[in-house]
Amino acid sequence: MGRRSILIAAGWVATAAVATLIGLGAIRLVGESITGTPGGVRGEAEIERALASPEPVTTGATGGTSPGASSGTVAPSTSSGVRRVFATDGGTAVAECGAGGVRLVSWAPAQGYRVRDVDRGPDDDVEVTFAGSAGEHELKVRCIGSEPVAVADD
Repeated sequence: MGRRSILIAAGWVATAAVATLIGLGAIRLVGESITGTPGGVRGEAEIERALASPEPVTTGATGGTSPGASSGTVAPSTSSGVRRVFATDGGTAVAECGAGGVRLVSWAPAQGYRVRDVDRGPDDDVEVTFAGSAGEHELKVRCIGSEPVAVADD
């Protein structure tokens, strides 16, 4: 192998290294929008803070709702009760205990499910039923002390 071949190979390797470094630098300048998840990945604590915030919460926005079920935006409560998130295979709901009892703050069906029935309260207990091709999932919540707790259906 001649001296000229070695110089050509070394030049090619140097050019490839410089091009790679420039590409990595460009990606770093653009940021996570190319390589990361859109909107970023949220941690459990950040999600709980967002759910507890006094911003309006969208309910029943996916999968359709049945007559009498809420869809759209629910105004935040002025209650300082404890909010908890409950999940079933059919969907999720956020419940809160207050002076009038327990109430559903929001609910959303999982993909492939719809809200079949909802009793949002405030009352002694509230419930939401999610229906889908895999069956129905009912979530019933009561206040025990000042905290919402999921209970078995009577």
